[in-house]
Amino acid sequence: MTAADRLGETFAGLAARGEKGLITYLTAGDPDLETTVRLAETMEQAGADVIELGIPFSDPVADGPTIQKASYRALSKGVRVAAILRAAARLRSRVRAPLILMTYYNPVFQYGLEKFARDAAEAGVDGLIVPDLPLEEAGPLLAAADSCRLALVPLAAPTTTESRFQKIVAIARGFIYCVAVTGVTGARERTDPDLGRLTGLARKYTRLPVAVGFGLAGPAQAAQTAAFCDAVVVGSAIVRLIAGQGPGAAEAVGKFVRELKSALN
Repeated sequence: MTAADRLGETFAGLAARGEKGLITYLTAGDPDLETTVRLAETMEQAGADVIELGIPFSDPVADGPTIQKASYRALSKGVRVAAILRAAARLRSRVRAPLILMTYYNPVFQYGLEKFARDAAEAGVDGLIVPDLPLEEAGPLLAAADSCRLALVPLAAPTTTESRFQKIVAIARGFIYCVAVTGVTGARERTDPDLGRLTGLARKYTRLPVAVGFGLAGPAQAAQTAAFCDAVVVGSAIVRLIAGQGPGAAEAVGKFVRELKSALN
């Protein structure tokens, strides 16, 4: 099955069952890559529909303190892009869920756009999220991703205007990622009051699934947010659990993911 098939079939299956999707995030290599693979397996078994692997970067401008610290921990242990792709390939052989890489543009550029897209696709990755890649400069990576049938998933902030949203939709692949808060990642008690306007624009201009992330703290908030979208993304809350428990975090992460999925449905 190709990357495009996995993402499309996952969201189609959720819609057919009348379910909301759960996308969960891990910083790859925190506390180590073998634990990342095990935790991703645990998350799928607990109900995660899509798994997002964050590539650690030294200047993660879109991430709050929790994920920043996880990135620094991984980088300090020598975790690099090639090793993450090898870990993704191991994970691909163990899970059916689509795999998304969240990365900043610099690591991709240094690796080589075409080589990165090709190696990611060969590892079984289904899509890419690049939060610091401006819409106006996305063409080269979009072309490389399209050639390998990788979905380049765009982000739309609460401040996005209608005219700009139409431009975002034009390059969107896989799904639209709507940002629930203005600012960086990190669990918060409230999402942006303009979230309904943003997801409404998505419904107006595309038939792609709509996911909402950034700032979702737990099951109750995820359930409230799900009313606006097809899937929710939870990251910092999971990364915080892992930071507290390290390689032994599987039980706590599995329990939290089950609670999230149950709340959504």
